[in-house]
Amino acid sequence: MFHGFISIDKPPEITAHDCVSKLRKLLRQKKIGHGGTLDPMATGVLPIAVGNATRLLRFLPSGKAYTAKIRFGLVTNTDDITGEIISDLPCTDLNLAAVKDLLPLFQGKITQRPPTFSAIQVDGKRLYDLARRGEITEADVPMREVEVKEIKILGWTEGDYPELDLAIACGAGTYIRAIARDLGEKLGCGATLSGLRRTFSNGFDLDASLTFDQVVEKLRSHSLEVLAPDHGLHFLPEVTLDAKQTKYWCMGQTIKLLDKLLGLEICSQYVRMYDHEQKFLGVSEVNESVLQPIVVLSPIN
Repeated sequence: MFHGFISIDKPPEITAHDCVSKLRKLLRQKKIGHGGTLDPMATGVLPIAVGNATRLLRFLPSGKAYTAKIRFGLVTNTDDITGEIISDLPCTDLNLAAVKDLLPLFQGKITQRPPTFSAIQVDGKRLYDLARRGEITEADVPMREVEVKEIKILGWTEGDYPELDLAIACGAGTYIRAIARDLGEKLGCGATLSGLRRTFSNGFDLDASLTFDQVVEKLRSHSLEVLAPDHGLHFLPEVTLDAKQTKYWCMGQTIKLLDKLLGLEICSQYVRMYDHEQKFLGVSEVNESVLQPIVVLSPIN
């Protein structure tokens, strides 16, 4: 049995749920979950928790990064190249300078209308289900505030349908498809997302990611090693317990706030817990003067 994280380099044309199902069959384990959706068209980092590490998914950081390709002159109903084309307007005269002038509008905290075909729920129903049945329009999609931390231009290709390559770092809930759509609208020629690759997600990056072919090969050679359960949690403060405290904490008992914890800058209500041998025990909630066990993993370590 595996307990930890596997960062999958998701292939195109399958969903995050498909990746979980595939990994369940390969590992012959049922307790598997993913750390965030990724559009079927998109590729790249998909953090997947295996075994008891699934209990840690909610503590992962939310930052994400992508490389994206935007094609100008086309508008689709899904805001990406897989959708039905609803506008086709060649824009040979469009230049990079005009595009570059508008990019600052999409950085920082911005208000964004998610794509109509998205997994967001409205009244308990997924938008893409409502859109497929024709029960919702763009005007019905609620606006939301998101944060785009950085946008960098990677390349520009001229032509009837020019394409712009970007590197984008953003917070949770940001739709790169919506950035492509809105940028095209402001330029007056329309645009759609023609490529998307996630390079970082929830504390995991491409360097630590495996393709399914690599997972299969490592399983055949008995060399598959999952990432440690605390791999994505290093942004949380760390607390080390002595043997006696470890015993009580692992039994679900609270621990009085340690003197050494007082010197830490607690940027979160949660902390990582370790024993005196630096074995990861789980996560505590900092509640006034005590550490309350929230996730105890010691039985599997």
